[in-house]
Amino acid sequence: MATTVTDTVISAEALSVQRGTNALLRNVDWQVNSDQRWVVLGPNGAGKTTLLNLAAALMHPTKGTMTVLGEKLGRTDVFELRPRIGLTSDQQSDRIPADETAVNVVQTAAWSVVGRWREEYDEVDTDRAMQLLDWLGIAHLSERTFGTLSEGERKRVHIARAIMNDPELLLFDEPMAGLDLGAREGMVAALAALAKDANSPAMVVVTHHVEEIPPGFTHALLLSGGQVVTSGPIEEALTSQTLSTTFGLSLGLTRFNERYTAQAALSETTSALLGDA
Repeated sequence: MATTVTDTVISAEALSVQRGTNALLRNVDWQVNSDQRWVVLGPNGAGKTTLLNLAAALMHPTKGTMTVLGEKLGRTDVFELRPRIGLTSDQQSDRIPADETAVNVVQTAAWSVVGRWREEYDEVDTDRAMQLLDWLGIAHLSERTFGTLSEGERKRVHIARAIMNDPELLLFDEPMAGLDLGAREGMVAALAALAKDANSPAMVVVTHHVEEIPPGFTHALLLSGGQVVTSGPIEEALTSQTLSTTFGLSLGLTRFNERYTAQAALSETTSALLGDA
């Protein structure tokens, strides 16, 4: 995968994104180095996916600068930049043909396409795809069509696809969304293994839930209302106070064996659900 030399892979400076009258991001500063694993936390509408789409070179900022893998957005060919980035997202999943086999979904990443057409693949591409499916425990599903896979199986195929090209940056947009408990824990374990591999590139995981933070993640960025609440080493940035500020609710954060849980007092939860009336 990526080199072990520490470099800046994402640099956001005074970053803002405006869509009509809506400010999706406001004056965001953020830096990710190649040896770091970041979790981006926040409620719905906080700007998490917008920030990830910028990091994936899928959109441009309205103001400020966004530099990814040394390339400044707006001054680079994003079609050359994107193959250097591994991305998993529901948006990407929706573009994959339902009749595409799992192994084809993975190996088509070699051409940066989402459906096999007239491309020719070498044996090394197929072997690589099968090795990744095997590592994720789903090699036996290689000839199953994507549309017949469970949500958890599809997300594992997505991880294999994201890694296929040995990217310099890995981005995961809510990789545990829609999974049952067993599938969620399997996904957490897979991402933890990646995070703890010294050969892995920089990683960013977007989530709403602290319970989904894989062990081995080193840094946290908390967003609320399109603005940064805090960012930095995870032990410093992720606290009961910062989490409460981010979600607008008094929360208690617990850490045990590199995993996190958060709870609100029952009275707080009831008040939030029923309103102040």
